[in-house]
Amino acid sequence: MLTPKQNMLEVIKGGNPDRFVNQYEAVQLLFHPFMFANPLLQPGQENVVNAWGVTNTFPKGVPGSFPVHTPDKIVVKDIEDWKDYVHAPSLKFTQDQWDMVKAQYDAVDGEQAFKAAFVAPGLFEQTHHLCEISNALVYYITNPDEMHDLIKYLTEWELELAEGICSNLHPDALFHHDDWGGLDSTFMSPAMFDEFLLEPYKEIYGYYHSHGVELVIHHSDSYAATLVPSMIEMGIDVWQGCMETNNLPELIRKYGGKISFMGGIENRAVDFEGWTDENCDAVVRRVCEECGNKYFIPCIAQGGPGSVYPGVYKSLCDSIDKLNEEKFGIKASESTRLPWQIIF
Repeated sequence: MLTPKQNMLEVIKGGNPDRFVNQYEAVQLLFHPFMFANPLLQPGQENVVNAWGVTNTFPKGVPGSFPVHTPDKIVVKDIEDWKDYVHAPSLKFTQDQWDMVKAQYDAVDGEQAFKAAFVAPGLFEQTHHLCEISNALVYYITNPDEMHDLIKYLTEWELELAEGICSNLHPDALFHHDDWGGLDSTFMSPAMFDEFLLEPYKEIYGYYHSHGVELVIHHSDSYAATLVPSMIEMGIDVWQGCMETNNLPELIRKYGGKISFMGGIENRAVDFEGWTDENCDAVVRRVCEECGNKYFIPCIAQGGPGSVYPGVYKSLCDSIDKLNEEKFGIKASESTRLPWQIIF
């Protein structure tokens, strides 16, 4: 039987996977020192100001935190003077800080799973976190020069972060967040997307690929089917978070071998009050039947292992295990599935 990592590679290459990849079993999400200086919020935390000056809130009962954009809390008050408001946090860390995190990477069995550095938010998200999303989308039209300059500033910061991660932690995967759309549409046209984000991401993802990172996994739990050619050009190996609204079977047929798709199980379909094992199983079976096990990894769409309602994620894992036993003769007891967690 293939290890989870080996099996995921076979799926991505269109080779001979011996089962469905079970969500995040082959990807261990890991942090870096900046995540301790700028920690993710926990459910129930409200109005926490991060290292960029953005105020965030994480109400209970939702998948993640989001920025608070009352007028007094918007960072960029005037896009023409954005440099007066946006100040990148320091990425200077001691060797002891890097070594502490490196020990967590070393603790992961690299034969079983990819050691994936976790980076969030991405370039587009950071622009609307700083500006407020409606403002940001207007600025892309009315103030393109300023938005290009802001993105260049954010890109340079991300490249400095990438240098620290690659030279100190040596991950073999990157798990990078940046949501690019809603349920059934992208936030901007493909042409505008390419104008602002294609080259910066080619630079960022190109750096990781040229410094030992085998897989770039990009999270966008959204519709983004029209952006897949750009994702491929950027160097994305796996699009995580792809919703069913993207017509995944068609995308797999069209782009399989150039990019793989990790998702298909939308939170709204399984992760709600009153959820049941039976419903989780039905959704898993339908999605897996439609998409197959080459260039596709069945996974909850949200950007990390877990669910809003306790038990949903494990129920989905159990359903995939059952399907693997029925279809491929691989029993869950034989699996080396990793714990469903982010290592902090």
